[in-house]
Amino acid sequence: MVKRALIAVLVSVFVSACATAGPGAVHRDRFDYNAAVPDSWKEQTLLNIVKLRYADMPLFMEVASIVSGYTMERSVNLAGTLFEGDAPPGSLSLGAAGKYTDRPTITYAPITGAQFNKNFMTPVPPSAVSFMQQAGWPADIVLPITLEAINGLRARKSAGAGQRTGDADYYRVIELFGEIQRSAAMGMRVHSNDQQDVTTVVVIRRTNVPEEVIAAGDELTDILGMRRGAQEYSAVYAEVARDDTEMAMLTRSMLSIMIELAGQVDVPPAHVTEGRTVPSLVGPDSSAGSGKRRIIDIRQSADEPGDAFVAVKYHDHWFWIDDRDFNSKRTLAYLMLLFSLTESGGKEGLPLVIIPAG
Repeated sequence: MVKRALIAVLVSVFVSACATAGPGAVHRDRFDYNAAVPDSWKEQTLLNIVKLRYADMPLFMEVASIVSGYTMERSVNLAGTLFEGDAPPGSLSLGAAGKYTDRPTITYAPITGAQFNKNFMTPVPPSAVSFMQQAGWPADIVLPITLEAINGLRARKSAGAGQRTGDADYYRVIELFGEIQRSAAMGMRVHSNDQQDVTTVVVIRRTNVPEEVIAAGDELTDILGMRRGAQEYSAVYAEVARDDTEMAMLTRSMLSIMIELAGQVDVPPAHVTEGRTVPSLVGPDSSAGSGKRRIIDIRQSADEPGDAFVAVKYHDHWFWIDDRDFNSKRTLAYLMLLFSLTESGGKEGLPLVIIPAG
């Protein structure tokens, strides 16, 4: 009877120790994949910006699906002989076997062809620019990145063909947008009709606002050549406005945004001397008013950085963003958010995590 009790206790302990891995896997994998996918996305984005700095071909691989399957097998073998009268004691054996299998399947899909053209070559809609400002993203981040020109005033171009310093009034417009935005005197409205035509309307409020905000609004409309005192201005994709109530936004595509950011990557002087890349118009200490301030500060070093927000290795050098550089981190986050806004849509663009828990 004592041996029977001992066997029962051992079996119950072993079975309870072999509980299903499902609940624990959900807690572990959900957060592990949540960290791994964004980190790889940041590194891929930074690498492609650096590659464009060197006139190399960018390539984006999206994580199409993640299937993580677990298999657990277990068995228990018991054998024993009981006492019978005056016979010598019998034997007792306890055996167990287990098998654990983890087979994650990750599918990658390169973004090429028509999907690449739609995601990276199509200009960002003016409505997306306005929506980002409405959501609270600062104008001094949103506009310099996405706008090539507004009502004929052109931004600096620090990379690619036709490098230019930009119009001083363009950067004054950005400052005025920021002042009005911070005072909560700017809003937007979207109009649509039966033909699915969508018009984005920018509203500059002039009632119950400080006098300096009204003055900023007047200066903004004067620089852009728009009608002073109008309550609404139509935001359209164009280089030249049709009338004095239209805000013509010549927006960049995702590829042109990346090329512009690539022109601000810090590179080893030897790479410029050897002809591997070209010098940039933007220096680290340039002033914002001249339009030569860096939108993003991507540094370089021969050794792996110790405190990097994201870092990649290219041409035997490390290129990275300092974790203490909030503005550069915010610029990269905004760029990645724009990627999501310009995706072609569909469930195929969303990583799918499937974990059988039975």
